[in-house]
Amino acid sequence: MAEKNDELRQFVVTPLQTNCYAYVSAGECLVVDPGGSGAQVAGHLADVHVACVAATHGHGDHVGGVAALVRATGAPFAIHAADAGLASHAGEMSEVGRSYDENAPAPDVLLAEGVVLRVGTATFTVMETPGHTPGGVVLLGGGTAEGVAFVGDTLFPGSHGRTDLAGGDEGQIMASLHRMALEVPPATTLLCGHGPATTMARELTQNPFLL
Repeated sequence: MAEKNDELRQFVVTPLQTNCYAYVSAGECLVVDPGGSGAQVAGHLADVHVACVAATHGHGDHVGGVAALVRATGAPFAIHAADAGLASHAGEMSEVGRSYDENAPAPDVLLAEGVVLRVGTATFTVMETPGHTPGGVVLLGGGTAEGVAFVGDTLFPGSHGRTDLAGGDEGQIMASLHRMALEVPPATTLLCGHGPATTMARELTQNPFLL
């Protein structure tokens, strides 16, 4: 991170071990992918103002905690229009036989290419990266968050998100990964939806889907 006073908090939620992130800057906070335990996450953020709750995509393990979190904080919810419908069924049994805390509410903010979310002195610009879902996005950090990106389930170390679920498209995710390889600076830390973080530089040399 460019600014040492900014802070990244991480909470692992849901049986699928989803990474829920909170980026804190100048007393404000952006929460990304609260897949569950929304009230508990809100409790851990009582010392900051939650300015926005954003989802990188609409699968239940990334949005199941949104409703509780926005009730507790009053924050607006942001997601891509193409995934808003998917998110609204997060609390119902999915095609893989899982359900999550609650259906996500209707979005207050629609994420689309080039939309900028601002929190404190940090910015996050939306890059549309369909493939895992039709409305998948990456949030690219700028300002004091330069060098950080929330990539959801688009990319994992050495791999990419699954495309065999409804709405998944292998051709689209390969195009999204190619775009990331061209446009995301190599020094960027990629914060993934599950498991460890990686860097763009590492993926450019070790991820077979980017070679």
